Amino acid sequence: MKWKLLTLMILVLAPLLVLIGQDFDNTEFAARRAEFMEQISDGIAIILGATTPTGDSHFFQTNDFYYFTGVEIPNAILIIDGLNNESLIFFTLSEDGARSEGLPVELVSDPVKATGIEKAYSLDRFSSILTRLSMQIPFIYTPYKPGEINMVNTNEKFNSLQRNMTMNIWDGRLTREMQFVKNLKEKFPHITVKNCSPLIWDMRKIKSLAEVNLLRRAGQLGVEAHKVFMKATHPGVREKELAALFTYTCMRKDAIDLAYNVIIMSGPNHAYGHYHIYDRTLEDGDFIILDAGPDVGYYNADVSSTFPANGKFSQKQKEIYDLAYGIYVTCLENYRPGTTFRDIGNKVKEHLIENGFDPEERRFRGFIRYGGYNHSIGMATHDPMGTFAGPDEVLRPGFVFACDINMPYADQEMGIRIEDTVVITEDGYENLSQGLPRSLKEIESFMKKK
Repeated sequence: MKWKLLTLMILVLAPLLVLIGQDFDNTEFAARRAEFMEQISDGIAIILGATTPTGDSHFFQTNDFYYFTGVEIPNAILIIDGLNNESLIFFTLSEDGARSEGLPVELVSDPVKATGIEKAYSLDRFSSILTRLSMQIPFIYTPYKPGEINMVNTNEKFNSLQRNMTMNIWDGRLTREMQFVKNLKEKFPHITVKNCSPLIWDMRKIKSLAEVNLLRRAGQLGVEAHKVFMKATHPGVREKELAALFTYTCMRKDAIDLAYNVIIMSGPNHAYGHYHIYDRTLEDGDFIILDAGPDVGYYNADVSSTFPANGKFSQKQKEIYDLAYGIYVTCLENYRPGTTFRDIGNKVKEHLIENGFDPEERRFRGFIRYGGYNHSIGMATHDPMGTFAGPDEVLRPGFVFACDINMPYADQEMGIRIEDTVVITEDGYENLSQGLPRSLKEIESFMKKK
């Protein structure tokens, strides 16, 4: 469904419908399921929800399941039926269980009305209903890649599980998703089982207005937490205290969790791109990279800032920061629909030449090829995409990504990372994490005001 049409549906119908949560209403999820049905009109899709946590931890739904339902019940299963144009949800939950999980009791007493999903059954009905459906369909679609929960990105999780479990000669287990595929093929040999992960990822790639609003809330909360962190930074403070302060600032407001563990790079730890051990006490002259963001309603912000621990840039720090900042501004000024990352990279090349730099230097290659782009952002910090044309990707409204200017100087115990969460709009772009002091002057002025 097109961006504008989906937005119109939400604005017109939202006041009339039952809310599942504070962030989306039933029309948002129904529109997603309807769009997906058009792509699987020759079969059904089965999407597994997250299982009950093995320890005493908070339950998080898998992103794909939440994307289509907004339901946070453990062990649930969703069938999206492209042949009959309806969806079926399966779960077992008591009213007491719903209350203990902080879920609306209406999910138990009237699940069809509460979710907007056409049919709801207890989990023990799944096998018999699937068997009945199997007599009508030639194809079953299901995700082949692992389900994402908080702080997880599906492709990275898949690679890790392959390395440490499936390809391990002393283990050899399949992932949960691939075991489910194996079971489907054995139980229904007359049906072709297809991977629908890329189809779902391409839908998630372009965000609706409601999703952008949520990502903006995440971005602005991330900005607030970055500012609190910067204000508290000075020589003699421990990184562990600063990481806890960032987490507290996010969790005391809208965040359900962090998007990823707080990353703090300082001193010799600039050599490690995602360092979160917090084992240093900051010293005078340290240059800090803070890479951190919140998860608000299952949507993440990815924000990085760079600043001196003592609030005053050294001459060398000024030189490398000003270089990165100029590239950052050039990228932002050229983001608009219809252009490509390669086009923006060419603008970066022109900027470098105009300022006396050699664009053939290795440190500039990524910025020239990808125009500051690093990765897509959404329900995962590294949001997956079914299709991506690399530098030749044509930017479309609703595409959210990280503008990430990352220039490490590990041998000098410093580095630059200027990163914001950006969305392409109908006539340009919006920086969803705008509001941080970014220029040299802004940072030094901000850090003076302790």
